[in-house]
Amino acid sequence: MKYALNRRRFIKDSSRAAAGMALLSSLPQSSTATTNKEPRIRFSVININHSHIYGMVDAVTSGGGQLISFYAKEADLAATFAQKYPAAKQVQHKKEILEDSSVQLILSSGIPVERAPLGIEAMKHGKDYLVDKPGITSLEQLAEVRRVQKETKCIYAIMYSERLENKATVKAGELVKAGAIGRVIQTIGMGPHRMNIQSRPKWFFDKKYYGGIITDIGSHQFDQFLFFTGSTRAEIVASQAGNVHYPQYPAFEDFGDVMVKGNNGTGYIRVDWFTPDGLKSWGDGRLTILGTDGYIELRKNIDIAGREGGNHLFLVNSKETIYMDCNKEPLPFGEQFVNDVINRTETAMGQEHCFLATELSLIAQKMATQPGFKK
Repeated sequence: MKYALNRRRFIKDSSRAAAGMALLSSLPQSSTATTNKEPRIRFSVININHSHIYGMVDAVTSGGGQLISFYAKEADLAATFAQKYPAAKQVQHKKEILEDSSVQLILSSGIPVERAPLGIEAMKHGKDYLVDKPGITSLEQLAEVRRVQKETKCIYAIMYSERLENKATVKAGELVKAGAIGRVIQTIGMGPHRMNIQSRPKWFFDKKYYGGIITDIGSHQFDQFLFFTGSTRAEIVASQAGNVHYPQYPAFEDFGDVMVKGNNGTGYIRVDWFTPDGLKSWGDGRLTILGTDGYIELRKNIDIAGREGGNHLFLVNSKETIYMDCNKEPLPFGEQFVNDVINRTETAMGQEHCFLATELSLIAQKMATQPGFKK
């Protein structure tokens, strides 16, 4: 009841936010396509080295996709995947999928350094590609991906799940679009993660396989910076990355941060592997969106002030502070992306936006200095 009263006062007292909320209420509500409809596209999975693949499959399925086959060279990963999706056929070689003319889309969460080469293969076979982040681990890979994408006109999409699969962030996007905090001038993105050393594969500890901490986790934050500020060009002001706490893994990076300046706003990014075991989440992911007439803060996974669960949104304007529980908000990405595959559009994510977010993370990683902390 308190939230309802606050929301009514917010609409009444703030003329800008009132107009914004009116616009927001008029926006079409996305539907997550259901399993009782005929499949709209057929898709397959190649390589499943990160569990993000499950969220990716479920998103595309919710949008009307039908998973028909998968390939994974690791028997244990394949067995787990097959148990989750028993209707999907397990094939013995990826070429069976690449050469299947009925497959329109390939999903992958392989070892990061292998993701771009697979995407290039997929596009050369006339298939769209949705890959876990980081979808590209070097500027050289990026140049080749861009060349092949331009040549084939296939979709090369990276699943920046901290925005696309987080309900509070989706809601924040609607509020910003509606003008609830005026013009966005800065984002501050925090991407902490828990190490869980015992469960990590060997490649996790060597940045030649994952590209470095800014390339990996930071790509999420650059995606959000571009999306919320509306920037179409940007440059790295400063960046640093390194290993400050795990000398037993000398090729691993556990901390990084970046300052970025775009043509429509600025941003600060911090990523790390220091989530303490006492937190009831793998990471206290946060995003602050500063506007000319207010700001929004997101606590994506946990509210350490005591509210249960994740998807917490706080909106502050000149009159008051509003809390929104976003757990019942829809996630439109799956349906939008399937529509893009069918209609050859860019509603889920612009192709250049996708590449620019990755390019910024790669440049920041390449120019990063050592933090210089004493271990």
